[in-house]
Amino acid sequence: MKLNSGQLPWDHTLLNKPAYPVLGEDIRCDCLIIGGGMGGAMVSYRMSLSGADTVLIDKRAVGSGSSHANTGLLQIANDKSLTSCMNTFGEENGVLFYKLCQQGVRAILELPGKLDIDPQIIPRSSLLYASVPEDVPALKLEHENLTRHGFDSEYWDEERVRSHYSFSKPAALFSRGDAETNPLRTVHSLIDKAHSGGVRVYEHTKAIRYEFNEDGVVCHTENGRIFAKNVIFAMGYETQEMKKDRGAELINTYAIMTKPLSVVPKWHEQSLIWETARPYLYFRTTPEGRLIAGGKDEQLTDPERRSVRVLSQSQRLLEELVALFPELHGIEAEYSWGAVFGSTRDGLPFMGPHPEYPHCYFIEGYGGNGTVYSMIAAELLADTLAGKKRPELDLFSLTRTAKPVPSPAIQS
Repeated sequence: MKLNSGQLPWDHTLLNKPAYPVLGEDIRCDCLIIGGGMGGAMVSYRMSLSGADTVLIDKRAVGSGSSHANTGLLQIANDKSLTSCMNTFGEENGVLFYKLCQQGVRAILELPGKLDIDPQIIPRSSLLYASVPEDVPALKLEHENLTRHGFDSEYWDEERVRSHYSFSKPAALFSRGDAETNPLRTVHSLIDKAHSGGVRVYEHTKAIRYEFNEDGVVCHTENGRIFAKNVIFAMGYETQEMKKDRGAELINTYAIMTKPLSVVPKWHEQSLIWETARPYLYFRTTPEGRLIAGGKDEQLTDPERRSVRVLSQSQRLLEELVALFPELHGIEAEYSWGAVFGSTRDGLPFMGPHPEYPHCYFIEGYGGNGTVYSMIAAELLADTLAGKKRPELDLFSLTRTAKPVPSPAIQS
């Protein structure tokens, strides 16, 4: 699957990427991780802390799949609001999901001091604005539910939004506790640390087929076999080529990164910005003084069609950016790209075991919060493989139906 089109933005921020060999022999391990993107990076790092004998392989270079197109917004709030999660899954499960996301963001914010390569993880506030006046009542209800369950949320009226930003919107929710990151640096920093902690890493090593046996899994590659007691598939959206999840949907999404700014816009705390409309637009700053804008999601098309659409969609994103911040008139995009993006119909990611794949676990962080989901999955799966039961996995079951299994008490 060709995951990305256009000019990808992150290579210039990490010129000397760590490199790893191609597998050339038969090996054995306790845990084999398939995929060197964000999911594989998070879980390989977590497995290195547990001391498990772990191997990671990727058919490409590390970090060159979907993570290369990631725009690096890390938020507690999700594409599906807390209110909607409570309505769909019940109050306990809905709050549990948001609490897990909160714990995930906090765990990510603790990473920089533990890694040898700076991942550029920076704490940020977030502004979620009402796209139209009709969205204000739902925004007020979301604020009430967030604050009732202990989440940081301030309700801002139109005047307060206008006083802090160049634009005016009917209302907004302002919150703290989120973050931004450089996804390419984050992936490489995690895998580099995992490697120094004993995880064996092989790039350009494609899994050709698998044998599922009573005592484990045999992964066949072009130049060697890997005998693993357990396998974690962290292949992102390409998982759908291996097994089709009925609840998963793939689309095209687009993003731009501007040239460094000569004008500082009226942008409170350099917050992450997004909106209530679906599909939504989102915006963030970078440490280099650039801006990122993303959205304009549309039906999945072939890679050639997506490549053609990058130019027109990037122009539309520039127009949206200038509409919010008129002082940026004349700004130019230096990087413009399109990518495959996955979501689920019920708004929750997939993670955990699957009955048709013995000794196997999956990380499918579908949705706008994929990096946070990857951290959640890394914690839950590492504990599971260490023999600690994590009933929270029931919420993210790959075989779930409309109503998830009731979940345990929430741990804050």
